[in-house]
Amino acid sequence: MSAALTLRGASTALFSTWYMVEQWGLMFDCGDGASAALMHKARKVRHLFLSHADRDHIAGLLAYQQLYGGPRLTIHYPADSGSFPALARFCADFDPWIEGTVWNPVAPGERVDVGGGRTVRAMENTHMSGIRPGIKSLGYFVESSVRKLRPEYHGLLGSEIAALRAERGDDAMTVEQRSLALAYSADTGVIADGRYDGAGVLIHEATFIDREDSSEGDPTRFRHSVLEDVLEMAAAARPAHLVLGHFSGRYKPAQIEGAVREGCARHGLAMPVSLVMPGAVGHDILAETLT
Repeated sequence: MSAALTLRGASTALFSTWYMVEQWGLMFDCGDGASAALMHKARKVRHLFLSHADRDHIAGLLAYQQLYGGPRLTIHYPADSGSFPALARFCADFDPWIEGTVWNPVAPGERVDVGGGRTVRAMENTHMSGIRPGIKSLGYFVESSVRKLRPEYHGLLGSEIAALRAERGDDAMTVEQRSLALAYSADTGVIADGRYDGAGVLIHEATFIDREDSSEGDPTRFRHSVLEDVLEMAAAARPAHLVLGHFSGRYKPAQIEGAVREGCARHGLAMPVSLVMPGAVGHDILAETLT
């Protein structure tokens, strides 16, 4: 699965986060510099999913909207966040000649059809839980759906199956099977409730290498993840490919790579792991893995 996808993106805590899946026309968050990095490839995006209203996740939206907005683009955002309707109004005033962009509020559990047999499901994460009223921060889960022939019809000839399908209809002959193609945690503390289990690609933040650098014990601070906790969760969830980003700029690339290698060995992680280093833009993130 991951080898067939081109994942582009950048993610540095406090500064900018965005990821774009080229083949699917999907983008997650729109931090500063997204348009400049993607250039003409940004035109492929049809659905932009915004996780929350922190500046490092939306600061690139004005440039993106000015260059690529219009009826081809739908922007999805947490329904409880009043920041996004205000931003939509500002964009309309700032670029009045751009018309047709759809701003779509989504609630946890809601699925958005993005074509190609895929839907994107929104789920609450812990970034702002209990700090502000409402659910203002979401992770997104790309689910692929295919219809498989029901087991009771296995072994029939093709002509027999075609005749039964004509008589009974496709729904009677097949059953829908969903799989988690990609999960995007966005900013959050680690959640080990099975939501990431078996993901084709898991993009997860890992802001802190050292636990003492985090503010996980402070209930008034927005929550981020500690690398050790992410790797422990990933060992249980077993995604086919793990992408780690949103590292704090206080860490050097060599320090990050060393900590990830040690953690992967400690937890027995065998899947490919890709890193999005602070200040860097990846143009084929899944192709560059730790060896």
